[in-house]
Amino acid sequence: MSAVYITGHRNPDLDSLCSVLAYAEFKGHVDPDTRYIPIRCGAMGKAAKELFQREGITPPQFIGDLFPRILDIVKSGLEHCRADDPLYDVMSMLSSRTLSVVPVFLEEGQYAGLISVDDVSEFFLKEHTRQRPVYEFYTENFSRVLPGCWVKTGDQTRFAAPLMTGAMPADVSRKRIRRLAPQKPLMVVGMREEIVDIAVEGQFPALVLTGYEEGETPSYDFSGYRGSVFVSYLDTAETIRRLRLSLPIRNLLKTDVPRVQSGELFDEGKSLLVSSEHRGLPVFEGKQFIGVVTRRCFIDRPKKRVIMADHNEPMQSIRGIEDAEVTEIIDHHRFAAEKTRYPIYISAAPVGSTCTLVWDHFRRSGIAPSRQTARLLLAGILSDTVLLKSPTACSMDRDAVFSLAEPAQLSDPIVYGEQIFSAGMMITEAHPRDVVQADFKVYDEFGCRFGIGQAEVISLEPVREVQDRLLEALDQTGTERRLDWVMLLVTDVIREHSILLTTDHCAGRLLAYEKIQEGVHDLPGILSRKKQLLPEVLRVLEECSVSCR
Repeated sequence: MSAVYITGHRNPDLDSLCSVLAYAEFKGHVDPDTRYIPIRCGAMGKAAKELFQREGITPPQFIGDLFPRILDIVKSGLEHCRADDPLYDVMSMLSSRTLSVVPVFLEEGQYAGLISVDDVSEFFLKEHTRQRPVYEFYTENFSRVLPGCWVKTGDQTRFAAPLMTGAMPADVSRKRIRRLAPQKPLMVVGMREEIVDIAVEGQFPALVLTGYEEGETPSYDFSGYRGSVFVSYLDTAETIRRLRLSLPIRNLLKTDVPRVQSGELFDEGKSLLVSSEHRGLPVFEGKQFIGVVTRRCFIDRPKKRVIMADHNEPMQSIRGIEDAEVTEIIDHHRFAAEKTRYPIYISAAPVGSTCTLVWDHFRRSGIAPSRQTARLLLAGILSDTVLLKSPTACSMDRDAVFSLAEPAQLSDPIVYGEQIFSAGMMITEAHPRDVVQADFKVYDEFGCRFGIGQAEVISLEPVREVQDRLLEALDQTGTERRLDWVMLLVTDVIREHSILLTTDHCAGRLLAYEKIQEGVHDLPGILSRKKQLLPEVLRVLEECSVSCR
C-alpha cells in the first residue's frame, strides 16, 4: 500500500496539528487503498500536549525531514542463501532472476554477507592460473548438485582437495597422484577397480563414481575406506563441472562490504556505493538486516508524496519538501506556493482555520467525523479564530463549530475552546525562546527575510515581567535563523488586545501602532497575525528602503 504524508508547518499550532490528523481520517474514508500518515515537523506546545492527553489521542508522528533515504529504495524480502549452500544454487538465482547480489545467512539466521555476480566471476577467473586449484568441498552438497545416491558418507564432511579424473592408466594415475602429495584429491572415476583401489588405499577424502544408471550401485567393498563415496548418474565431464559448483558459498564471501543503515540519506548511500567496487550493499536497521541496495536502486531519485496542510510556502514546511512530490494543498493562508510539475488538488479559502476546510470536506462528502476527530476540528478552529473573535473568523467557521458540537458530544463548544486556551502556555513560566518560536512563521518579502511569532494568553499583565527577556529571545532567534527582522505578537484572547515586541528594523518605525517603549507596540483590537498584522508589516516593508536594513 502506497503512503502519503500529511504535514503541517514547522512550528505547529493547534490548527496545524489537528488538521493533519483530521484530514488523514477523511482521506482514509475516501481513498482506503492509500495509507495517509499525519506527521509534524516541529515541537508541540503545552496546549496541544494537554489536548491530546485529555482526549486520549496519539499526536502526529514527528518526522524531521522528507529527504529520500535508503529505506525508500531498499529491496526487502529477496531470495537468499545459506552460507553452506552450493555455488550452483547462487548461480541459478543470479542468472534466472536478474539479480546482481544475493544475501547470505548462517544456519542460525544471522547475516553472513552478500555474494554478487562479480564474486562468482572472480572465482572462475582465479581457476585460470598456472597452479592447480584446490577446492573447499562440503560433501552434503554433492547430492544437491548431482543426481545420484550415496554409497557411504565418510569421516570428513568438509575438506580441501584438488579434483582428479581417473581416466588414465593406473600406473600413470599413481605418478600424478604422487606429484600432488601431501594433498589427496577428490577422485572422479568410472567403475575402474584399479583406480578405485588407488583411492581406497590412499584414503582419499571422497570418491565420486560415474557411468551408472539410476538405481544401480557398485559391488565394490568399501568397508575399509574412511572417505565418502557417491554415485553420480551423470557423465564424468558434467559431474566434474557440477562438483566445482558444489562448493559452499561461504568460501566466496567477502567480509569487507560496508553496511548502510536504513535511515541514511539517499545521496550518502549512493556516494558510498559508487565509490566502492561492490554491486550492492547490505541495509540494516540497527543490528537487524532488512535488505539490500544495488546500483540500479540509485538510478531514480525517490520522492515521497506529501500533502501540505495549514501552509503552502516551502520555507514554512518540513525540510526536504523540495525533494518530495506535493499532491495536495489545504490551507487558509495567503498563497506563495512553488509551482508543481503536475496538476494537484488545492483547497484554499479565506476562512479562519484550516480545520474549517477539513470539516467542509467531511460535510460535502456526507461523512461524519469520529468523536475524537470532531473535537480536534473544534480545537483547531476555536484556537485559530480565538473563540470566533478573530477578524479572520467567518460564517463558515461558525457553521463548522456549531455543526461539530453534536459529533463531538459537546453541549457548548465555546466553553470547550476556553478550556483549551486556559491550558495554554504560562508566559512567565516558559523559556523566552520557546515563547517566541512555539508558533513562528518566516516570510521573505521586499528583500527582507523576517519572522513573526504569536503567543496567546488570557492576560497581558504578566508579559511586563518577562518583556526584556522576550526581546533578547527575539534577537537570538534573528541571529540563529539569519533573519532581518523578528517580531512576537502577544495576544490577550479574552480582552481582544495585543502587544507587539520587535527587533530593530527601519520598517518598524513606520508601523501604524502606538509605540509604548523601544521595541514594544500597543495593538488594541488586533488578534490575527495573518489578517491584521502581516498586511501592515508588508505595507511598511514596501515603503521602507532596503538600504536601511
